[in-house]
Amino acid sequence: MITAYFKQTRLVAILVAVLMGISGYGKAQQKEFKPGQLWPDDKGVHINAHGGGFLYQKGTYYWFGEHKIAGGAGNRAMVGVHCYSSKDLYNWKDEGIALNVSDDLANDIAKGCILERPKVIYNKLTKKYVMWFHLELLGKGYSAARAGVATSDKATGPYTFVKSYRPNPGQMPFYAVTTPESEKVNCTNPASKSDGFFCRDLPGGQMARDMTVFVDDDGKAYHVFSSEENFTLDLAELTPDYTGHTGKFIRIYVGHQTEAPALFKRNGIYYMIGSGCTGWDPNAARWFSATSIWGPWTYRGNPCKGPGSETTYGGQSTYVLPVAGKKDAFIFVADKWTPKDAIDGRYLWLPIAFKGDDIEINWLDSWKLDVFKK
Repeated sequence: MITAYFKQTRLVAILVAVLMGISGYGKAQQKEFKPGQLWPDDKGVHINAHGGGFLYQKGTYYWFGEHKIAGGAGNRAMVGVHCYSSKDLYNWKDEGIALNVSDDLANDIAKGCILERPKVIYNKLTKKYVMWFHLELLGKGYSAARAGVATSDKATGPYTFVKSYRPNPGQMPFYAVTTPESEKVNCTNPASKSDGFFCRDLPGGQMARDMTVFVDDDGKAYHVFSSEENFTLDLAELTPDYTGHTGKFIRIYVGHQTEAPALFKRNGIYYMIGSGCTGWDPNAARWFSATSIWGPWTYRGNPCKGPGSETTYGGQSTYVLPVAGKKDAFIFVADKWTPKDAIDGRYLWLPIAFKGDDIEINWLDSWKLDVFKK
């Protein structure tokens, strides 16, 4: 009778858990990546972390991204930044909302603002987790073009909003000794539309939209963002605590509209993948490389190959994820946006192949980490 009681109790518990969607009972473990397909978390719910960034620490990966809701309202920040964790990259545990938007409509991150592309880095000096994101103030459309920063004592949060602002007010770009005068900004007589936008914004700081952050081998961190009405990418050095800018920065691919930067490093070479600017519609990816973080950065064309490459297989870059413990193993992470029903956005994860120092991305319907050498 006791045995029968426990069997019945366990069965009821399983049924309740399944119905409530709070358990992994009966849920198959993910064993491969399926780009563009629904990707359930440990609760069986499609992962809700769009425009995301990743942090790896002590055997655990953390995925941070925009939490979307259904419909067009999901293109604004109605909830905040979601966090997930994983040991194997296939299966993700819901860690909840890492940064909540505010109910105070006067707050910079008020509910309904635009908060995009959150990225988190860990500062070994302060032992703080630092989150950067692109912020547009409530009701201002895309005119604010600010960088926002928040910090936490734990990877999963909660994160406390610190400030938002436009980077590097009053600062001119850093130039190599060999840079010709013709390539330097002259605000007395701007040589191009992009230079004009730079000079217009010089007093109050440069526009900061689509973005990423990158920590180099020496511990220095950098913030890369679309600026000058998206006509130029800025790469700017962060302060030692990672919560501000030092004033040193460069302009990359001046005069060409570039969004969605994703930066990584391999064998002493810096790589960056981005996209053109066509709103929510996909376009061809583009990549750049440099032997110094300060450039010069060289435009290298479209890294994607084959059918669908002209639209990055329907996606847009957000991050390049190094796989821990594997040599030359990097995953191209992109979003397949669905602005009419934002919560249905999908993720495109594809392996990056190296041809010498060049990169190549090919479509795969499904794949596993064993495509990479150990």
